[in-house]
Amino acid sequence: MEFLVDYASFLAKTVTLVVAIVIVLIALASMRRGRSKQSGGHLEVHKLNEFYKSMRERLEQAVMEKDAFKALRKREAKAAKQNRKAESPARVFVLDFDGDIRASAVDNLRHEITALLTMATPQDEVVLRLESGGGMVHGYGLAASQLVRIRDAGVPLTVCVDKVAASGGYMMACIGNRILTAPFAILGSIGVVAQLPNVHRLLKKHDVDFEVLTAGEYKRTLTVFGENTEKGREKFQEDLETTHELFKNFVARYRQNLSIDDVATGEVWLGIAALGKHLADELKTSDQYLAERAQEAELFQLHYIQKKSLPERFGMAASTVMEHGLLKGWSRLNEQRFWQ
Repeated sequence: MEFLVDYASFLAKTVTLVVAIVIVLIALASMRRGRSKQSGGHLEVHKLNEFYKSMRERLEQAVMEKDAFKALRKREAKAAKQNRKAESPARVFVLDFDGDIRASAVDNLRHEITALLTMATPQDEVVLRLESGGGMVHGYGLAASQLVRIRDAGVPLTVCVDKVAASGGYMMACIGNRILTAPFAILGSIGVVAQLPNVHRLLKKHDVDFEVLTAGEYKRTLTVFGENTEKGREKFQEDLETTHELFKNFVARYRQNLSIDDVATGEVWLGIAALGKHLADELKTSDQYLAERAQEAELFQLHYIQKKSLPERFGMAASTVMEHGLLKGWSRLNEQRFWQ
């Protein structure tokens, strides 16, 4: 009787997992169909100088005498009129990247970069406010490739890290001409990890067979339900080492002043220590840097808004549940490689 209860519990969990996977696959299929029909999105542009100016004026109005405040406004209006006649100020294009495990923000980043490259020149600057602890190799590989477009165009790229740029996040950060970090932000983690559970012995204990059929010697190296072999493990490890070597070479290409073998251990460093390792160039928050640049340049924040259909929104919600549930609870069901 106890066996039946255990088996029923195991079966219920397995069915729940399969149903969840099917739902996500259906949602993803709907998303693909929806993307082919949707009209796209639109680009929003906000001038950050106005934001800084409004905060300063509000504070001045609160603390200054009324006559002094009016006199200050007149002087500033006169100075602004003279500046308009002078040479055009430099332009700074501000982008934001808040990375999840799939680097899904790259869908917006690619359009924002395409837009700014239509008019940005080497006299301008791009500032990326980056926050990411890393994730899937192919997702962050694409995100990094988008930033390479800025470097290839000769436009200066400054990357600001206020909290974390680790693993795939650091692969993006290293492309910047300069990396600014908050003192206690997390940088590094130049390594690769892949993990997945194996329930073969549990299935065998309950006399449940699971067949894995492949065409190609290494089509499947490790599996969740089948019996893993030493040969499969060796091939899997070999693939991880190859990916790690590519990661190291990529970072070394853009950060030529650091000792890649010393920092490519999978370790992370706080901003203060990262500066000493040449993982960053200066201790400064993005707020401080942008406030300083606003005194001498025009700051434009770009944000591309995707139009999402109902199936896409459902798919995003379902995939988020899968990410927090299956990817963290069951670990990696597929042989995905992750920057870590």
